[in-house]
Order: sequence, then structure tokens, then C-alpha cells
Amino acid sequence: MSDTSVKKVDSAHSPKGQQGQKYLASGKSVSMRLWENEQPDESKEPATREYETVGYVISGRAELHIEGQVVSLEPGNSWVVPKGASHTYKILEPFTAVEATSPPAEVHGRDEN
Repeated sequence: MSDTSVKKVDSAHSPKGQQGQKYLASGKSVSMRLWENEQPDESKEPATREYETVGYVISGRAELHIEGQVVSLEPGNSWVVPKGASHTYKILEPFTAVEATSPPAEVHGRDEN
């Protein structure tokens, strides 16, 4: 029998990761996280992750630096970072976005490397 459990997560009570992300609902194959009011900063060192990420910009502006390309992100934009792609983000103005990761980023510390 398949899992029929229903989960509801209130972001006001969500745990936070070391990088400031709020963990939202999570299933076996996908999870969501919220980056809320991230402030402008210098670009961080590029990283690769063991999960695929899709994101959606709610407010603000940022740049996604990925595999030698620069992608401008603003409200209404969505993006994909493939598993294993070298990337980093540069926040240009206070930035809020939601991301989904597959497999779930927070499992086994995938998120904090």
C-alpha cells in the first residue's frame, strides 16, 4: 500500500539550515526550502550538490553563476540547477525564493556541504 499521509508545514515554525534556509514540506523524493529576505553579498565560492534544484523567485534580484554562464533572476523567474553542476548565487537586492530539491537536500547533510 502506498503512503497516504498528509503533511502540512507552517514556515513560521520551520527549522533553519546553517545557510539561512527554512525547511518546508519534505517527501521521500523531493523537498522544499525557503530563502527569505536574503541580503546582498559577495558571490560565494562555486559548489556542486548531490541533488537537482528547481527554484522560483518571489521577490528581489540575484544572479545564478552556473557552469560559466550568468543567469539573471527576478520576480516570476524560475530556474534549474542540475545535480553536480558547479554554481553559486550573488544576491543583488533583498531576495526571497522557494526551491524544491530532489532528492531532498536536507537528508544526510547534503545541504550543508
